[in-house]
Amino acid sequence: MRCRTWWASSSQWIRGTHATWRPWRYARDSKNPDFGVRCDRTAVLHRRVKAIVALTIGYNLVEGAIALVAGAAADSTALIGFGLDSGVEVLSATAVAWQFTRREPEKFEKPVLRVIAFAFFALAAYTIVGSTLSLAGVSTPESSTVGIVLAAVSVVVMPALSLVEGRTGRELGSATVVADSTQTLICSLLSAAVLLGLIANAAFGWAWADSIAALVIGAFAIREGVEAWSGDTCATAIGEIMEGTGEPGPRNRQHSAQNGAHE
Repeated sequence: MRCRTWWASSSQWIRGTHATWRPWRYARDSKNPDFGVRCDRTAVLHRRVKAIVALTIGYNLVEGAIALVAGAAADSTALIGFGLDSGVEVLSATAVAWQFTRREPEKFEKPVLRVIAFAFFALAAYTIVGSTLSLAGVSTPESSTVGIVLAAVSVVVMPALSLVEGRTGRELGSATVVADSTQTLICSLLSAAVLLGLIANAAFGWAWADSIAALVIGAFAIREGVEAWSGDTCATAIGEIMEGTGEPGPRNRQHSAQNGAHE
């Protein structure tokens, strides 16, 4: 339920959310004296979700760039795949954001999902082929101190973001935000797999460990690609942005259509 705003110069209630404080926006409902306070808290939570999403996307951009450079230097399929995965996650959010700048975004939903799915499938193909060549002895990945530090930072940062986002989503009662927090936690497990592979290669010279970590990324990419192909966009970062602003995201549009059909 969205907050209602009372404009002093008007004789009617106007529905909306509160981005800034104004005295007349906190008139009390006679049947619910805490109404204005709840509206204010909801606005704070919406802003927090947007900040978390922006931070996550920004972090993925930096993480992806560093991983690609370090992976190329060490000839590490796991690190390159890790960086590409971060890039695909950002591409996914950007593509859906572009979709919602269109006049009729629902017309672009299927093409956008196909682009995202193909990007994940391409990532899966790269990691699987690269790790197979590495296991066959065609290429030998070197140890990467930069990659180890990057994966270790991700193992700390991503669960923290997931925790804050999950708590915010539960307080908002938003299944979309909670779902994305779970997705972020899964990404941290992916970081852990890459970290273990890189440490094993650096400490014991187990080059095959890098390939195993790359195969884990490939399996993850296939899963993400299948979900995108089937139309599951509710857990993307842009999903929270749309929900936080009250825009009709994919799940809300589907529910609205169903309600209209019942009526």
